[in-house]
Amino acid sequence: MPFTLTETVPIEEPLAELERDLIAAYVAGAGLDLHDLRTRTDEAARTFLTEASRYASTKLSEIEARFHYLHTLHGDA
Repeated sequence: MPFTLTETVPIEEPLAELERDLIAAYVAGAGLDLHDLRTRTDEAARTFLTEASRYASTKLSEIEARFHYLHTLHGDA
């Protein structure tokens, strides 16, 4: 049976799922619906999604910094 590209699982960034969860949590914390925001085309929705993305990026940076710090403490780095 020949192998085709449609049978492969797409490669995803290691923390992509966590990033999506952080964005969803930020949006839900504001009492909004993520799907609704993504389908809207107004500037307010776009601005809010940008803020949510910035929040997720900040949290991911914090998580990565803690990870590296712990590895440094334990002599793994």
